[in-house]
This record gives sequence, C-alpha cells and structure tokens, in this order.
Amino acid sequence: MEREVHERRKLKEHLRMLLRDIAQPVAVVTSFMPGTDSINGFAKSATKDDGTKFHGATLSSFTSIAMDPYPLVAFALRIPSRMARTLSALSSPSCSTPSAHMVINLLSASQAAEAVKFSRPDLYPAPFATPATADGTKFSLTHEGLPVLHDVVGALSCKLVTGPIPLHDLEHFAVGVGTKASEPVLGEGDVASELFIARVVRVENVERLSSGKLEEGERTLPLIYHRGGYTSCNSEQKNFKKR
Repeated sequence: MEREVHERRKLKEHLRMLLRDIAQPVAVVTSFMPGTDSINGFAKSATKDDGTKFHGATLSSFTSIAMDPYPLVAFALRIPSRMARTLSALSSPSCSTPSAHMVINLLSASQAAEAVKFSRPDLYPAPFATPATADGTKFSLTHEGLPVLHDVVGALSCKLVTGPIPLHDLEHFAVGVGTKASEPVLGEGDVASELFIARVVRVENVERLSSGKLEEGERTLPLIYHRGGYTSCNSEQKNFKKR
C-alpha cells in the first residue's frame, strides 16, 4: 500500500511538470450564488443585477470536447465548493430552468487580476458584489440573467447535459450514472473534484469597456496559464501574475 501511494505521488509530480509546459486557456465560470432564489427562479434575474446573487470560479481545466452533433465543453471543479454545489443543484431533474445554467468566460490577456479574484474565495467571497469602480468586476447579463464579464475574448452560455461526475471514485464509472458516489478518501495534499459536461447553447455578445460591443471578426489575445504564471500568446512572453 505504501509503495502504491509513493508511485501515485511520483506519477502526479511527473505529470504536473509536463503539464506546466503546456499552455492552458484561462476561463471563469459564472452562475448564481448557491442558496439564492434565483436558482429556481431565473425569470427574476433580469430585474436585479447588483451582483449579490452571482458567483464565479476560475477554472483550472477547461476544454472543448466535441463540435458535432452537439458542441460540448468540459471542466472540473474542486469539492466542496460553492460553484460545484450550485451547478449540482441546477443539474437536478427537480430544477426547472431555461436554456442555460452558466456562462464560460474566456479571459483576455489583460484580465489576470480577474483570474486571481475568482480563484480566491477566501479573499473575495462575493466577487460580483464589488462596487463598479475602476477595480470592480464589470459585467452584463444574458437572456437568462447570467453574468458575462466585460472585455473577455468570448463567452459561452452553456447547459449541463448530466449531473456532476465524481473523479475520486473510479468504480462509479463502472457502476453507471444514477448511483451514489462514495465519499472521497484523500491522502495528504490530495483534493477531490467533479467533472461537468455542458452543451454550448449560445455564443454571447461581449461588452468592451473601451469601444462598446465586440466588432465582427475582432479578436483579443487570450489569457493563458503556462509554467506557473499567467501570460499570453503574443511574441513578448510576459508573465502577468503568479498563482
């Protein structure tokens, strides 16, 4: 058992070192704050946008997994977390919602501070509640009343296609969907997470603070995570901020 734990830690360390050299896009998923009446009352969301009922989380993993026959994306969230709890509630069959559960905001090169803000709930417990000052989170609302961050490269309104998939219980995959996953048993330094798969239902218009809506064909540089820091894909590889 001790040898198995050692080998697993060694494998994870080698994998981390390899993936440090692979640039990853930085995205923020936005939805409702857990515990608000907006989870089961999307229609109310368009009447109030002070940010107190919204929540967001920086994704450490996000990817497009299919285009046909349906555009699908996937990402993982640590558990327990407020965003994982919210999306689990939204994916429940008893929750009646319209066409989108969340928005995936693909951050631009100038938004390293936003990536940090949405990755530190201990420092920013209610990131959308910040007053709309020069340093505040600026956003607009989708048809369902979900936040779209300003100045992102792009934003995708998405609907979950299934409930969360526990990644700590590999036997759960063999048993099948609908069974209850075991409680995570973690070693020192380990974390548990859940996989979410969602269908893209709409590409949202993005507000730019400098010039209004994003013009057709216009693109900004993306924020990416590479070798332990935030950077971009321009020719001058400048790290903006370390995680």
